[in-house]
Amino acid sequence: MVRKVWYKRMWIYIVGGVLLLLAAYLIVQGIRCNIAVKDSKERLASYSAKTVNLSYGNMSYVDIGKGDVILSVHGIFGGYDQAYDTCKDFNSEYRIIAPSRFGYLGSDILGSGTPAEQATAYVELLDKLGIDKVYLLATSAGGSVAIRFALDYPERTKGLILYCSAMPFTQKPEKCPDYAGPPEFLCNNFAMFIMSPLFEPIMGMEPSTIYSMLPVSERKEGVVLDASVTNLDMARNCDKYNIEELQVPTLIIHAKDDQLASYADTERAVNRFPNCTFVSFEDGGHLLKGHGEEIKKAVSKFTKVQ
Repeated sequence: MVRKVWYKRMWIYIVGGVLLLLAAYLIVQGIRCNIAVKDSKERLASYSAKTVNLSYGNMSYVDIGKGDVILSVHGIFGGYDQAYDTCKDFNSEYRIIAPSRFGYLGSDILGSGTPAEQATAYVELLDKLGIDKVYLLATSAGGSVAIRFALDYPERTKGLILYCSAMPFTQKPEKCPDYAGPPEFLCNNFAMFIMSPLFEPIMGMEPSTIYSMLPVSERKEGVVLDASVTNLDMARNCDKYNIEELQVPTLIIHAKDDQLASYADTERAVNRFPNCTFVSFEDGGHLLKGHGEEIKKAVSKFTKVQ
């Protein structure tokens, strides 16, 4: 009897100790998260983003540099900051226009927020800025929007550059999910901050990537839109992505160890693009880490021959 009481107390102490440690961990992480969110808002202010009022609402963007224009189309959990950071090494040679896509950091949503509607909004932005033609540079989920823009507005497109991008299907999938992205309940600052140690095994990204994603709360609408609309558009409307009819040159850059955008899908899709240059890396992951100079040279070569 005494032994049973002792075991019972021992388990109470163990469970209580674990719960106390968990509570302490969550409190500390909550404090760290709040500090990181505050820092992220200060970081965003450093971009000096502008906001333009379009026919359907606002779009925020960064406009830096001179020369040929690169319109940067960011991926999921992005915004004008991610869009600009992707191209910041080019701003000495090009004018970088880096808008927040629909639902991200100060940008409203037109209609259902489809890639076609996002492309239309970009055209309106370019008209407002007095820009005739651009190179489109897209990453990840932004690929659907950039490809749609190049197909719908070839007269406004000098070239299409795709980094570890979503790719069109070679044939319509038999099944298409209703949602392709992080669950909505995870799209908040604290949940993503707590999950960041899992970024490496799940996505092949360093946990510190979370700092470029904050504040998640100000990107949530865009993330949900990407997961429910943007990421699924090339599957749902496969027959409307007539890649073989693309009228502009394309540069595709991808890493074989990308855990988010399938390299195999890219290999299958490359031959569909007329006038396409394909640059492949053995490593670098979804963010093409470690290949900045090689990418810069590839982009410079691509734009100079157009």
